[in-house]
Amino acid sequence: MQSNDARILRGSALVAAPVGIVATVVSALVAGEKGLVGGLVALAVVAVFFGLGSYALMRITQNTPQVAMTAGLLVYTVQILLIGVFIVAFQDATFFNGRAFGLSLLVTALSWVGGQVKQSLTSRMLYVQPEPSVAPKEAAGAAGAESRDAA
Repeated sequence: MQSNDARILRGSALVAAPVGIVATVVSALVAGEKGLVGGLVALAVVAVFFGLGSYALMRITQNTPQVAMTAGLLVYTVQILLIGVFIVAFQDATFFNGRAFGLSLLVTALSWVGGQVKQSLTSRMLYVQPEPSVAPKEAAGAAGAESRDAA
């Protein structure tokens, strides 16, 4: 994992965690125990799906940075589809409040994406990896050979 990727992942989590906690507390106050469970499940779903998605994107683009845009769109599409599948699978669940779950999920997911955008815009990333055109030993050897030929 590159340092920029780790910084973006950490920044996203640091933005989303407090928002998710506040959403969970509000859910608990409004909907009681089932609201608390709904908020906690939403927080866990966002942490797992978006955390794993970010990690997958980092792994995909580690060796082939040219596919970053395509891989990013694919990862986000899969994340949203998996969240949709999760929502459909648990729409009739009685152990948590569905409205508290949905609103907590929405707020926490949007804050995660906002944290990613903020970190991506404020981080200083090189677009290319600078590589010297001549290795240091070869450059020194070539300069010494030229000075001997001139003499």
